[in-house]
Amino acid sequence: MIRSRLDTEGDDYRGRREAMLAKLRELDAEHARAVAGGGEKYVERHRGRGKLLARERIELLVDPDSPFLELSALAAWGSEFPVGAGMVSGIGVIEGVECVITANDPTVRGGASNPWTLKKSLRAADIALRNRLPYVNLVESGGADLPTQKEIFIPGGQIFRDLTRLSAAGVPTIALVFGNSTAGGAYVPGMSDYVVMVRERAKVFLGGPPLVKMATGEESDDESLGGAEMHARTSGLADYLAQDEHDALRIGRRIVRSLNWRKQGMSPQAAREPRYPAEELLGIVPEDLKVPFDPREVLARVVDGSEFEEFKPLYGASLVTGWARIHGYPVGVLANARGVLFSEESQKATQFIQLANQSRTPLLFLQNTTGYMVGKDYEQGGIIKHGAMMINAVSNSTVPHLTIVMGASYGAGNYGMCGRAYEPRFLFSWPSAKSAVMGPAQLAGVLSIVGRASARAKGQVYDEEADAAMRAMVEAQIEAESLPFFLSGRLYDDGVIDPRDTRTVLGLCLSAVNSAPAPEPAGFGVFRP
Repeated sequence: MIRSRLDTEGDDYRGRREAMLAKLRELDAEHARAVAGGGEKYVERHRGRGKLLARERIELLVDPDSPFLELSALAAWGSEFPVGAGMVSGIGVIEGVECVITANDPTVRGGASNPWTLKKSLRAADIALRNRLPYVNLVESGGADLPTQKEIFIPGGQIFRDLTRLSAAGVPTIALVFGNSTAGGAYVPGMSDYVVMVRERAKVFLGGPPLVKMATGEESDDESLGGAEMHARTSGLADYLAQDEHDALRIGRRIVRSLNWRKQGMSPQAAREPRYPAEELLGIVPEDLKVPFDPREVLARVVDGSEFEEFKPLYGASLVTGWARIHGYPVGVLANARGVLFSEESQKATQFIQLANQSRTPLLFLQNTTGYMVGKDYEQGGIIKHGAMMINAVSNSTVPHLTIVMGASYGAGNYGMCGRAYEPRFLFSWPSAKSAVMGPAQLAGVLSIVGRASARAKGQVYDEEADAAMRAMVEAQIEAESLPFFLSGRLYDDGVIDPRDTRTVLGLCLSAVNSAPAPEPAGFGVFRP
């Protein structure tokens, strides 16, 4: 059992806790913007039409009192588009079955898809496919946001490709159509396994009456061209005709129940609560990420019974590795202890990842890394080949990976600790996280050194005033671009979470990944680096 040494009465702890709470207040404000959708005017207009909001539809679809793990809630943050990208996505339980659920938000530009909506949709489909989770689309969309068509049209075809690949893989796809589903959006129900349309509400057509008039000269109305009753009686596109939205959601639940869906992964043992309260996670990460912290203090408040079987505790001490359980599921943990990764840590990680693959144990990466160590002695000692060895192991590991960015995630350390490019099944960030090629001061300093060398080579006098201005500008830019809201807005993670929710989020993710069968073993045996 991990024995915590965290002084919860000390000034350092209190300061860290207050800093984290301030960040969480900012996070709550941003989440509120996403929940607000298109704003009060458009919400009231939508309600005035007798329609449910996107989150209300999801709430009625999932099992009562069951959790809903929202994903990419801050998509489009910092862009010209509303926070949330006009769509809600996540994992919810329907009739006891974990499903990926997406819902267009028609209060945001009629549910039209912008570039970030597209990225969010593609991420949801990827999660459904890799984790073998039925995929339910709650559709009400005017299609592409036409002014941004150059960024949507060509890559947007992947949405329809993904639907067919899910079906081909035996993963059910279900479309519940509540309103417009026009142009390319018509292919969402068109390529789904099951389609439910709401009478007198759903309108599904490749081209609406104005487009048909322009293209062919034909006069038509919405109902005869693409109404729910027409598709149920004439075209056959609708499998079920719902009387209203509540009926559509009831039918959707019945469809999922009829799937007789069964998980194909491992079953968990009985879960045990940690011996230390999750509330204390607020005071662990320093506001200054250059100050290290012990990730065992995090594990003590996340893993079952606060029990952790550490692997190689005396070797490569800057990386903590070992075995634990979370909500009854076994995990292998790799957690940064002192930020920097040396050759010993890289070799230790490589062996540990291979061992996890031998036992088919999912891996949990807890990131707080400044990257791999640099310097003459370390280069001569083989840091490149040892870091490459670790990255190779991460790249070719076939067990599910989960990643939490707690603090720093800089340089190639982001890669070795399974950042977004290495396709962890799920990746979440704490509000304290920062990620970039290197720290702002270091990056600005490198540019300054290069500038000085260039001036010296040309025989010029270096402009110190301009250098100071450049460094300040670059530091401010990198600081802004390394913050979690910015990164989450670009879907470099699946969401920014409250540290106190870490155990719950990981439990939901571990349950979801075990909907799929255990993947085939990696193509290597264990060897000592």
